[in-house]
This record gives sequence, C-alpha cells and structure tokens, in this order.
Amino acid sequence: MTGVCLDFENPITDAISRIRFAPQSNNLLISSWDSSLRLYDVDSFQLRLEAPIEPALLDCCFQTDVVAFTAASDGFIRRCDLHSGINDTFGNHDDIATCLQYSEETNQLLTAGLDKKIMSWDTRKGNSLVYATTLGAEVESMSLSGFDLMVSIGPSVNMYDLRYLARSVQSSESRMDVQLKCVSSFLYSRGYVVGSIDGRVAVEMSNPSNSDSTRYMFRCHPKSKDGRYHLVPVNDVVVNPVSHGAFVTGDGEGYVIAWDAQSRRRIFELPRLSNTVASLSYNHGGQLLAVASTHTYQQATEIEEPPRIFLYKTDEIQQRSA
Repeated sequence: MTGVCLDFENPITDAISRIRFAPQSNNLLISSWDSSLRLYDVDSFQLRLEAPIEPALLDCCFQTDVVAFTAASDGFIRRCDLHSGINDTFGNHDDIATCLQYSEETNQLLTAGLDKKIMSWDTRKGNSLVYATTLGAEVESMSLSGFDLMVSIGPSVNMYDLRYLARSVQSSESRMDVQLKCVSSFLYSRGYVVGSIDGRVAVEMSNPSNSDSTRYMFRCHPKSKDGRYHLVPVNDVVVNPVSHGAFVTGDGEGYVIAWDAQSRRRIFELPRLSNTVASLSYNHGGQLLAVASTHTYQQATEIEEPPRIFLYKTDEIQQRSA
C-alpha cells in the first residue's frame, strides 16, 4: 500500500509545516521552514510554482485556486499570486503568525499567532482588519465549517460564529487534561475531532436532523507490546469532505489511520512512515489523501532527513484494507 512520493527538482530542504489541496482542483499548496511556498499540480505531477518568502512559513491556505495566504515566523500575513509568485504584505501579528483559515461564505481571512490574538480580515476591502481579540492562551489550531470557526486553546475548543465574532458561541472541554494539537470540523454536522499531545483523540458531533449527539474519546494506539501507553502526539487530523463522519489522524511516530466517527471503528491504516506526520490534506472530492512526512523540531526522536510528501488513492486503500 505504498503511496506515490511527489518529486521536486529543487528538494524541500527544511521541515514542512502545512499541505493543503485547492478548493476545486488537485493543486497542492505547501508551506515549509525553508522559506518557500510551493504549488504542486498533482494531476500532472509537476511543480507549478516555487515562491521564495524570506521568513519560515508556518501555515498556508487558498483564497482561490490562484491566490493564497501564508503565516510566517516574522508575524506577517502575506498574500501570494500563484501565477506570478509575487507576494505582498496583507497584515501582521505582534509575534509569530501560526494559523490561517479562509471563509468562502464571508470572504474573511482568520489568523492567529503566538501573541494570543485571533484576527479577522475582510479580503474584499484590501487588508481591512475587521475584528481582533486577545485570548488567554496561544491558539494551537483552527478549522472552519460554514460559519462555524473551531479554535483549540490548551485543553479546550472554542466555537465562534463568523457573523458574531465578539464572543464564542460555545466553549467545551475536550475531557483531556493535556494540550490539544489539532482540530478539524465535521462538514455535514456541527462538531469536530481533536488530537492531543499524548495520542488521544476526542470526537464531538451532533446530528442536524435531530437532537442526538456523539461524544467520546479514544487512543490512536491503545497499548504497546510492553503494555504501556503510546504518549505520541497526534499532529494533524483531517475530515473526509465527502464521507460523513470519516476522518484521518497522523502522529509523531509516522502512523496514518482512518476512522469512522459513527461506528467508532478503524477504516484503514497506512504502512508506517519513516518520519513524523506533520500535515494531512484531502482533495475536494475525497479521492486523494496527501501526507507530509517530515521532522517538526518538536520531538527528540525525529530524523532530519529530507521531507517527503506521499499521495494515496483512497479507493485503492480501502479495497486493500477490506
């Protein structure tokens, strides 16, 4: 069940921070610590763009298939033309900028940084700052579904309505007493899945047609051979865009596992990768899963070998796992 490794004429020389498929195509956006933003055409297996940006890049997202945003170690948010590679400063945080999300519904860019701030920018009015608030802790991860913005802060998840950002609509403890690493919103029901630094995953999902809700927690790797728990961080989690309740986790030991939130069962597990799984992304149709295998500067066991991106066809994986 080997994935296809994407080739780069100029290899990525430092840790990959984020990979994201485009909203309506199979173009893959890649941000990394080697201060370059890359655009890879998965259909033709060609690198379309490599845009150098001076600081290290910690996150990226599409606005459209031809425009992207980046968050960088110098605190600045930049907008990049994916045809020319030309980028300009869009806004900034007072410390390292860490997270980005773009809303097609409201044309807002949501950003967060180590300054403990969440900012909202109206992309229709240049770089107009619409809203900013300071939280009690640093934001670890953000995820959007419609008007719902999920924000993981410490052991909690705050949910905001993009139309009323002044206060959180809901704040819920994940029932974990440890820091959360990542959050991903379910697309067809109000809810989310989060991963923590100690290998646990929590699921909260409501049924839009009735008042039923699902809420539970589990460990990706319950026990090791010696009977001890795997305290390995879940670095990223991504929800399948077309399969209701299905999601994939990637952890610090190189494991990628797909789960069904409703049946609470494992769907498939990929062969273990040689390095940490830092980022995951589904394409818009859910047929392709991209996996970034790279060191992240967060674990002593990581191998500083060249980062790699693997591509898997989900239909083939599920057939072989059946």
